[in-house]
Amino acid sequence: GGVMYDKIVVGTDGSVTASKAVEHAASLAAATGAQLHVAMVTPSIPMVVAPDMLIASAEWNDATKQATHTALEAAAITAAATGAEVSTHQLSGDPADALLALCEDIDADLLVVGSRGMQGARRFLLGSVSSRCAHHADRSVLIVHTD
Repeated sequence: GGVMYDKIVVGTDGSVTASKAVEHAASLAAATGAQLHVAMVTPSIPMVVAPDMLIASAEWNDATKQATHTALEAAAITAAATGAEVSTHQLSGDPADALLALCEDIDADLLVVGSRGMQGARRFLLGSVSSRCAHHADRSVLIVHTD
């Protein structure tokens, strides 16, 4: 017996604190034989504050997509080292909504998020993302203490 998970989703933003959540989720996946789905949201284009910023926004978008891809790959390598079967998902839009939608899409058994991280340039706190996920998810949510 005991609880078995088939699919675990973990959200990251590439930060050191978020990697703790990834490692926790990976060891849980390895222990239960679950598939681990590492997900990261590409930050949306920043607010245009001056007309000349419009020119840079397409390049900025490409750069953030590439940075997200790189961070996801790094997280996947870390997770795979635990022996977990890992796949990655590059998402867009609101982070909490995107993570919950992914859980819905793949019918995840568990969503793992960190209690801290995702701040600074990303304009939001994972604290708010994790609490929103916990409130709105129709499945179990594990909030890893990442302070």
